Amino acid sequence: MSRLVMSMKTLSAMRVRQKLWPEVQNALWGRHFWSPSYAVVSCGGAPLEIVNKYVENQRLPGRTPGRPRKDEVA
Repeated sequence: MSRLVMSMKTLSAMRVRQKLWPEVQNALWGRHFWSPSYAVVSCGGAPLEIVNKYVENQRLPGRTPGRPRKDEVA
């Protein structure tokens, strides 16, 4: 998995850099296009609607860390 992510990040960075977009150049981490980290997550076959709601709830201020209750995602 790490090699796949590395390849995707490398190729996408090369292609975007070729465009020489100033807004991209201004937003880089120093000379780096991507952060060195990544995450791979399984959702256990949950419907996309539930996954989207979970991700959106991560941005809420004052949320309780951890797995959401069923009433929070339904």
